[in-house]
Amino acid sequence: MAKPQIGFLGTGWIGRHRMAAMLATGTVEAAAVCDPSPAVADAQALAPEAAVVPSLDAMLAMGLDGIVIASPSALHADQSVQALEAGAAVFCQKPLGRDANEARTVVAAAQAADRLLGVDFSYRHTAAMEAIAPLVRDGTLGHVRAVDLTFHNAYGPDKPWFYDKALSGGGCVMDLGVHLVDLALWTLGFPAVEAVDASLLAGDAPLGRGEVEDFAVAMLRLAGGTVVRLACSWRLQAGREAVIEAAFYCSNGGAALRNVAGSFYDFTAERFGGTGATLLASPPDEWGGRAAADWATRLAAGERFDPTAERLVDVAAVLDRIYAAALR
Repeated sequence: MAKPQIGFLGTGWIGRHRMAAMLATGTVEAAAVCDPSPAVADAQALAPEAAVVPSLDAMLAMGLDGIVIASPSALHADQSVQALEAGAAVFCQKPLGRDANEARTVVAAAQAADRLLGVDFSYRHTAAMEAIAPLVRDGTLGHVRAVDLTFHNAYGPDKPWFYDKALSGGGCVMDLGVHLVDLALWTLGFPAVEAVDASLLAGDAPLGRGEVEDFAVAMLRLAGGTVVRLACSWRLQAGREAVIEAAFYCSNGGAALRNVAGSFYDFTAERFGGTGATLLASPPDEWGGRAAADWATRLAAGERFDPTAERLVDVAAVLDRIYAAALR
């Protein structure tokens, strides 16, 4: 059986990395690449047989089976809908949309076209979370009392469009917090979010309309009583390149994913009991491309619309509520 033919729209570092992960599965083939920058040559080096095309329209005219979208955030929703309506499955970088309405439009298009839709929520696929999530879900750790989520990036994005709200949809919450919100809700089975409070800063001042935040703290109260605290930032002077954590504190113990020595890529997982901790997972762990590889494998297996894609709207809706709470 012929392998699905994939087009890669956006071939910067992330786009090329996800492309390599998909091709490494041996389940799909790269048919086309598109990027206005010289990075397209690096992508073509991964798949010399792929055509270099000038636009998404040109890709879709090839009748491809799937499109991988790694373009600026403002383009994600429209490009995803265009591809889905043309009959192609979609794997998109986060965020799927700049707000819940955009995300809902994409999911509706995937359902109408009966095509597989994936978003690159890659932290779900770390060995650390693969060890922690079952302990939370099967009740081993008891009732989840609190979840602490942290993602501080000492640098911040290097592309100007991240700092333009119309193009990015938001600042560090949209860039980093989206991963944390997804990770917590996914681990907990997407419970209803009953209340949201938030404080967002742009520089040293409260976030104003039209601005993007570089520091954020939010509190979510979930159905069942679990409280989630989220903190994220760009350019925080934290003494290391990154601080990343997802800690679950429960009635019968706890567990946490934590980055190692400021790394963006190396994580441990520990299970807590009283004052002791047991190591569940540690580096090395090549997790970055697993979400992309999973989508490619599922596409090659003939999977179509997955109703769990509707949870993507739930994640976007929580981000909307965080921004609304900070601006009220």
